[in-house]
Amino acid sequence: MDKLHVISLLLLISASVTTSQPVTDPIAFLRCLDRQPADTASPNSAVAFIPTNSTFTAVLRRRIPNLRFDKPTTPKPISVVAAATWTHIQAALGCARELSLQVRIRSGGHDFEGLSYISTVPFFVLDMFSFKSVDVNLTERTASVDSGATIGELYYRIAQKSNVLGFPAGLSSTLGVGGHFSGGGYGNMMRKYGLSVDNVVGSGIVDSNGNIFTDRVSMGEDRFWAIRGGGAASFGVVLGYKIQLVPVPAKVTVFKVRKTTREGAVDLIMKWQSFAHSTDRNLFVRLTLTLVNGTKPGEKMVLATFTGMYLGGSDKLLSLMNRGFPELKLKKTDCTEMRWIDSVLYWADYPIGTPSSVLLNATVDKKLFMKRKSDYVKRPISRAGLGLILKKLVEVEKVEMNWNPYGGRMGEIPSSRTPFPHRAGNLFNIEYLIDWSEAGENVERKYLALANEMYRFMTPYVSSNPREAYLNYRDLDIGSSISSTYQEGKIYGVKYFKNNFERLVDVKTTIDAENFWKNEQSIPVRR
Repeated sequence: MDKLHVISLLLLISASVTTSQPVTDPIAFLRCLDRQPADTASPNSAVAFIPTNSTFTAVLRRRIPNLRFDKPTTPKPISVVAAATWTHIQAALGCARELSLQVRIRSGGHDFEGLSYISTVPFFVLDMFSFKSVDVNLTERTASVDSGATIGELYYRIAQKSNVLGFPAGLSSTLGVGGHFSGGGYGNMMRKYGLSVDNVVGSGIVDSNGNIFTDRVSMGEDRFWAIRGGGAASFGVVLGYKIQLVPVPAKVTVFKVRKTTREGAVDLIMKWQSFAHSTDRNLFVRLTLTLVNGTKPGEKMVLATFTGMYLGGSDKLLSLMNRGFPELKLKKTDCTEMRWIDSVLYWADYPIGTPSSVLLNATVDKKLFMKRKSDYVKRPISRAGLGLILKKLVEVEKVEMNWNPYGGRMGEIPSSRTPFPHRAGNLFNIEYLIDWSEAGENVERKYLALANEMYRFMTPYVSSNPREAYLNYRDLDIGSSISSTYQEGKIYGVKYFKNNFERLVDVKTTIDAENFWKNEQSIPVRR
C-alpha cells in the first residue's frame, strides 16, 4: 500500500471516531453532515442553518416564545438542523457522535426553561418543525401526528374530518406535539378522558445510533412506556404518535364568571375546592387568580375567574351547576354553546367567531419574558389559609395562578400506567405564572424572585415528601443536573415522577447506558 493510501485510510478512520473534545466550528459540522448517508433529493447540509446564514436567526427564533432565552447573551447552537426526512435526523445524530456535540430536540419550543434550544456546552438544535403531518383515520377513530405539529394543527385536522371527535390535550394552540405529549399533556377534557398520553396507542422513535423504531413493538414496551410522560428527550427523537380520538358532542357549552374578593370571591373559591374535582366528569372548571385595580386609588385586589366547559348543552350544565355550585349563580346568558373546535379557540382567548384556520398558525404572536412553576394540592385549603394566600398575591403583584381540577378519569388511572404519577389523591394542580415585557437583568431577577417568594409561601398548602411538580411546567429551581449523575437527577426526578422515577432510570440505563440523551433535567443512568 502506498503512502497516499495509508494517509487516506488514517483520515477515514479518524473521521469515524468520536472526538474527545467537542468541535465548535459550524463549517466542520456541515462537512460532517455531507459525509453521512443522504437522500439524493435532499443533501444533509441543505437543512442545516449555521450562524453565517442570513436566515439562521429567523430559523432559531421561530419557536422561542420565552424572551428570557432569546437575548444576545443566550448561548447559541452551532447549527439548527431543520430535518425534513428521517435520513436528516440520522445524519445529525451521526455528527453529534463524531464531533462530541450535544443534541437539543425542539418541537414547539414551549419548554419554559428553554432546554429544547439552549445549552451551556457545544450543541446543535434538531428542529422538528417540518415533521407536521396529521393523518386522521375515521374508521379506527385514530390519528397519526408528527412530533413537529402543533396541537392547534392537530385539533384543526381532526375537526376537518369530524364534528364529533376530539382529543384531550392542552389549551395553547402553538404547543408542539412532541414535547407536550412526552411530558403528559393535560387540558380541559382530562376529567373525562385523562391526559394526552393516556390516549396514545403508538409511536415512532430514533435512537442515538440512528436506528428507527416505527411502532411500540419494535421499540419495546419499556421505551414506549417511558416516552409517554417521562420526557422523550431523555430517550431519543420521537418522530410522532398514534393517538386514539375521543367522542365529543356536536355542541359543548363554555362559560366565564369573574368575581373579586369584594364581590364574594372567597366563598366561591372555598366552594370550588369541594365541587370542581367531584362534579360530573363532563364538566371542567378552571379557577384563575389574578390581580386587578380596586375602587380606591392605588388599591389592588384579587380577581377570581371561573372558566368552564361542559361536554353537552347549556340546559344540562345549568341544572348541574344549580345543584352543585349554586353560589356561582351561573345564568343562561353566561353560557355559550358551540362546536368543540370553536371551544378550542375560546380557551385560547380568540374572539368568538374567529375562523378555526387560525389554529394552523404555529408562530407565537406575542412573545414575553416568562417563568412557570407548579404544585399539587391534596387537601382543601382552609378559609384562613386562603385569606393569607390572597393577601400574598396582592403583595407579590405579578404572579398569577391557575387551579386545574382533578377527579373523574384522572383518579381512576393507576399512577404507574405511565411515567406521569399525579393521579388519585389530588384535588387540583396549581400553575404559577409570571410574565413581563420589560427587558433587563435586574428586572428579570426581580420577577423571578417574586415567583419563588410565592412558591415558598405556598409550602404549607401543597404536597410534600416529595413536593410534586409537573414536567411540562419545567422549573430548574427544583433541581438541576450539572454532572448528569443519578444523585443529581433524583432531586428533581422524584418531584416530577415520584415512584416512577426509578423505573425511568432503569429504562434509560438499559437503552442509553452512555447517557447520550441528556440535559439539565434529563433522566440519569444508574452507575
